[in-house]
Amino acid sequence: MAIVYNDSEQIWKLDTENTSYVLGVVDGKYLSHIYYGKKIRSGELSYLLRPEEIVPPSIRPAEQLGFMDAIQLEYPCGGIGDFRECCISVKSDAGQIGCDLSYKGYEIVKGKAKVAGLPTCFGDNADTLVIRLEDEIYGLVVSLSFTVFDDCDAVIRSAIIENRGSKILCIERALSSCLDFEMRDCEVITQCGAWAREHIIERTALNHAAVIAESTRGEEGHDSMPFMAVVSKNTDRKSGEVYASQLIYSGNFMAKIKKNAHDQIRMVIGINPETFSWKLEPGDSFQTPEAALVYSSCGLGKMTRDYHKLFRKHLIRQDWVSKERPILINNWEATYFDFDKDKLLDIAKTARQCGIELQVLDDGWFGYNRNQPSGGLGDWYVNEDKLEGGLKGLTDELKKIDMKFGLWFEPEMVCEDTDLYKKHPGWILHQVGRIPARARDQWVLDYSNPEVRNYIYESMAKILREVPVVYIKWDMNRSLSDVGSEYLPSDRQGEIWHRHVLGVYEIQEKITKEFPYVLIENCSSGGARFDAGMLYYSPQIWCSDDMDPVERLSIQEVLQCFIRYQR
Repeated sequence: MAIVYNDSEQIWKLDTENTSYVLGVVDGKYLSHIYYGKKIRSGELSYLLRPEEIVPPSIRPAEQLGFMDAIQLEYPCGGIGDFRECCISVKSDAGQIGCDLSYKGYEIVKGKAKVAGLPTCFGDNADTLVIRLEDEIYGLVVSLSFTVFDDCDAVIRSAIIENRGSKILCIERALSSCLDFEMRDCEVITQCGAWAREHIIERTALNHAAVIAESTRGEEGHDSMPFMAVVSKNTDRKSGEVYASQLIYSGNFMAKIKKNAHDQIRMVIGINPETFSWKLEPGDSFQTPEAALVYSSCGLGKMTRDYHKLFRKHLIRQDWVSKERPILINNWEATYFDFDKDKLLDIAKTARQCGIELQVLDDGWFGYNRNQPSGGLGDWYVNEDKLEGGLKGLTDELKKIDMKFGLWFEPEMVCEDTDLYKKHPGWILHQVGRIPARARDQWVLDYSNPEVRNYIYESMAKILREVPVVYIKWDMNRSLSDVGSEYLPSDRQGEIWHRHVLGVYEIQEKITKEFPYVLIENCSSGGARFDAGMLYYSPQIWCSDDMDPVERLSIQEVLQCFIRYQR
């Protein structure tokens, strides 16, 4: 068994081929992190809890606060005396913030359950430990999942938060993972960048100030990535210790690490609490995204291989994971909005002579006035004044030269000068009384509204049903701002950011199910949405608009370190 439980010590040990992850119950209540590192033998492991130094409240009740601020925890709570970063914070109906989770039980199951509505690691060759914690005052139950696969050195973590009480609760914070450990003379690895110069590695010495990687853009953006690693000093590709955490998610995130005055290190990752709250009615539950933890004692190269293996075998779906991708040509740089059927066919015929297999029609094929960025976006019907015979006429001609066809969409956005906006002005994100800021002369659709999502999906699916499209370029050319929804009530406005990501996932999931042969390539003004969450739906991602061959090499090299590079 990859997971073993020592009943006398109340300790679990999860083993992969080369690592062990150990956790246990302290004082009959507190779920404590004990060890993560090189594989160790089973046996008495309670000494790792250092009971002589960290004395529990049952023995020393007068110093509970000191105990809470010292014990290593798997899912720390806010508001009850642990002054380090917490994973969960809950506001009661009385307006008070804090919760107190106690251990209630566990289950070890074969395999791994799917995470509803979110990208999820999968595979039958897995073992999963589910530990149930409860706040009896609130009737709040948190089920923590820890999954290990028999073919890769990674631990997959997530949490389900349930309201089994009789009163409404508000989740103010729901992170996916916490890792407490100690390491001297270490550095933190994060990423920074900007448009056309994404994915620059930064190494920062970890002292006693926090190091944070985060986004509040509605995606990770060009300047960050939902990843963080702590490495021993002088770690390189072949040697050194690495503790890494990567969030399988495509929205606002926070990865934070801090060393306290006692040189204890806490690293957390999850949905960014700055732009998140979630109303939890009695009987409702909330699922956090998954986080993938990796430990390497053989440098960054081993960490890279562990993530590659995990994503390749247990995250990327369809046969595209190992299938050779088509060589394509995109008309955008050649034509921008100025094209017609004849011009596109000229490009296709020349490209086909060079061995190119697929033509992608980019922005400008839809709406009544998409000849500039200020109009048309959101009206997903073919402009037959520009394309005589429509998309069907174009693809019929492409078929004659054995050229496949792909199509560009930007489904999350809308322009003011469109039929869609004129008919449904309340379908955009905006705050009452304010005109929302534009970027690329467009606004963001309210994906928390199911009518919006249904409209977008059916508009795209109608084209895919009628035209032999085998490739979709899904673009996102602006960040979210002016976030407010006419659809959601006032006490659910804090849910919009996360609901937007769930909406993107929902539509892409529907596309992959109805049109499994279609290859989705995600793009966001280059590499602003290059993350593990997107890989679940689109096994190909555009990593940058920088096409300089030398500069592009460094971007791709960095991406290869943390995520399976696909484009």
